[in-house]
Amino acid sequence: MSNKIYPIGIQNFEKIRQDGYFYVDKTALMYQMVKTGSYYFLSRPRRFGKSLLISTLEAYFQGKKELFAGLMVEKLEKDWIEHPILHLDLNIEKYDVPESLDNILDKSLTAWEKLYGAEPSERSFSLRFAGIIERAYEKTGQRVVILVDEYDKPMLQAIGNEDLQKQFRDTLKPFYGALKTMDGCIKFALLTGVTKFGKVSVFSDLNNLKDISMDERFVHICGITEKEIHDNLEEELHQLAEKQKMSYEQVCAELKECYDGYHFVEHTIGIYNPFSLLNTFDKMKFGSYWFETGTPTYLVNLLKKHHYDLERMAHEETDEQVLNSIDSESSNPLPVIYQSGYLTIKGYDERFGIYRLGFPNREVEEGFVRFLLPYYANVNKVESPFEIQKFVREVESGDYNSFFRRLQSFFADTGYDVIREQELHYENVLFIVFKLVGFYTKVEYHTSEGRIDLVLQTDKFIYVMEFKLNGTAEEALRQINEKHYSLPFEADNRKLFKVGVNFSSQTRNIEKWIVEE
Repeated sequence: MSNKIYPIGIQNFEKIRQDGYFYVDKTALMYQMVKTGSYYFLSRPRRFGKSLLISTLEAYFQGKKELFAGLMVEKLEKDWIEHPILHLDLNIEKYDVPESLDNILDKSLTAWEKLYGAEPSERSFSLRFAGIIERAYEKTGQRVVILVDEYDKPMLQAIGNEDLQKQFRDTLKPFYGALKTMDGCIKFALLTGVTKFGKVSVFSDLNNLKDISMDERFVHICGITEKEIHDNLEEELHQLAEKQKMSYEQVCAELKECYDGYHFVEHTIGIYNPFSLLNTFDKMKFGSYWFETGTPTYLVNLLKKHHYDLERMAHEETDEQVLNSIDSESSNPLPVIYQSGYLTIKGYDERFGIYRLGFPNREVEEGFVRFLLPYYANVNKVESPFEIQKFVREVESGDYNSFFRRLQSFFADTGYDVIREQELHYENVLFIVFKLVGFYTKVEYHTSEGRIDLVLQTDKFIYVMEFKLNGTAEEALRQINEKHYSLPFEADNRKLFKVGVNFSSQTRNIEKWIVEE
């Protein structure tokens, strides 16, 4: 058996190295970063190793050479100079009231003032911060290193609360602004987070910050590449195969399908989600590890607030401007979805500078769509997974009446706010249901002006369905026949059902379905 211990949930470099945890060497990239610039910003989804990167930089700037024994940077660095370090971690607090941010800033500043002295005239956070930077430099004779972990946590948690977000922004903007005024005393700074709050935001004064989020040179500074898996975990791949009764090839393919597929820059290698990957090797089984550690409630609120058409999600197109910014006033949920890691770059059109986005992998796609169901349909979180199971069984056994009755129950009690966007709501619920059913059977789904056509294939049955909004079920069935939708399946020996369905805005539900066998 493998004797590796995986650092799951451990983000401290020193602990990982001293206690002999498994570590994929990223120090050459870190060294390149330190030597080629001084102010950086990096955004990556949660659980991607940002905190570990910050911790690694901290150990490096503390001159702790012994922790880097056997790693790439050991050969590269000759000097190992110790610098004063100001490490601010905004991950700790829950930001639901204005004081929550003030408390955490005050706590950090007070701790630094104990080390480097305080000045009674420095009353604001930004003045105190600037004073600390200056005194730390004077006291030690070495320029200061500033590391900020999850700089955007307060802003993210206040999405949807304009006033609170404005207060957080007004606090953070001058605070981070101290980085620019004290430039002469600063050796290096890195701010990390999940998102980039755009132009109007906390960074508008910090035009000296080098954003490496979409920089090819640093594309795998967080996360794990396929080569790194084979270089570091070859033996474990064979063990996983044995444990799961799969072939080595199947295991590699399954890992790729579940956890690979993040592209932070066009035309670059896929990056695996490190958290899910390490959990898979630790438990020696596949699971939805990343998805289960944090649920994107703020995203669902954004999607609903902006009446987002979920079907667009899987093949959304946009440009770099949109991907790179989130304005708190923004009406577009897309950048937040992308930067949070639920969508990634799937293709790029050089000529027009347009990015094509999609779900990175199966873990994210299935996790996200499952998570959405109770927010859109009349079903609670506990029953949600069982409902899908029942749908699949009904379709597989040819029991279409139970299937449609269950679907009807999903639309019951549709709230008033939905009525204005009724067609969209109806399409979103159908999209979620058929997307989830599609993880078990074959589903093709298309929407266009007021109608949906759908083909469902199981081992024994093929369903060709046409959905109408405020038409009739008869009309829908007639359309299937007149337009020969079932033609491709005529020669198939599975049983074919043609299903016409009508959705009525009066009853806000499926009003009728008719089936021709």
